[in-house]
Amino acid sequence: MLDESDAPLSALRSPVAALAQNVEARLIGRHPLVEKLLVGLICGGHLLVEGAPGLAKTRAVKLLATSLDTGFARIQCTPDLMPSDLTGTSVFRPDTGSFEFVAGPVFHGLVLVDEINRAPPKVQSALLEAMGEGQVTVAGQTYPLPEPFMVVATQNPIEHEGTFPLPEAQLDRFMLHVIVTMPGPDDERAILDLVEQETITAPPMPLETVSGGHVLQARQASAQVHVSPALKDYIVRLVTATRGGELAPDMAAMIEHPVSPRGSLALAAGVRTLAWLRGRDYATPEDVRELAADALAHRMVLTWRAAADGITPRDVVDRLLERIEPL
Repeated sequence: MLDESDAPLSALRSPVAALAQNVEARLIGRHPLVEKLLVGLICGGHLLVEGAPGLAKTRAVKLLATSLDTGFARIQCTPDLMPSDLTGTSVFRPDTGSFEFVAGPVFHGLVLVDEINRAPPKVQSALLEAMGEGQVTVAGQTYPLPEPFMVVATQNPIEHEGTFPLPEAQLDRFMLHVIVTMPGPDDERAILDLVEQETITAPPMPLETVSGGHVLQARQASAQVHVSPALKDYIVRLVTATRGGELAPDMAAMIEHPVSPRGSLALAAGVRTLAWLRGRDYATPEDVRELAADALAHRMVLTWRAAADGITPRDVVDRLLERIEPL
């Protein structure tokens, strides 16, 4: 286990823990969402957060941004949005007689793309290069994005008019696809009290912010978390079971397009970071089980028959977790 007397490691983790506490103090019942936002931030991955309106998806990301100095931009997607509204464009300057590139909102460390399924396909495609390569190309010129860089996109699953479902290639760019559920009665009662208090007293600002350099140091530290050969085998067995074989042949028959190696990489990186956030220098099978659905389900496409039977990709992942045990 990690030696808590190790000052460098403690110095790295303490600000991140304080950041999490600051966000969770102004959210109710959203610890899993906050933890997965931090996993994506430290890993350098991107998150797709799905849930009905009013479940604090946008609020969670904005609260996270108040504790970071990486820069924050929010893009509200609409059907008439243009790619240049994200990436920026070249503007002619009469005083100099030349074109000057004016950067768009994507040139921030943390970018919230609200209701991404309302953006037209051209805009969704413009995010592919940014999310996959950490750069954008405008008028033949390539511009690097800041580091760290993270996209958190939200989508509303209950509306279909005026929406453009994300294609599989775009979904695969997201490290995690997090589902936000309705709060319970106790949490909803606490939400009422929290909002009432915020109308009377302005919420406190964080005492200090976490720098982009600190995030990059945390990324290096979390990459050193030990994933045993047995745990790597467990991850590979889960992923390859979606492609057929002896582990779960009936499950594979439900899947038209299985999970690619990108799913294995995302899950392994995620469990390392989750273990680091929880103060361990090793990952466990429980870490894998906690992140498996978020890391793998959106990367597979089910057959029409499975979908007609009401089976979802998360159902398939849950059944695989029941059948496949760590070695």
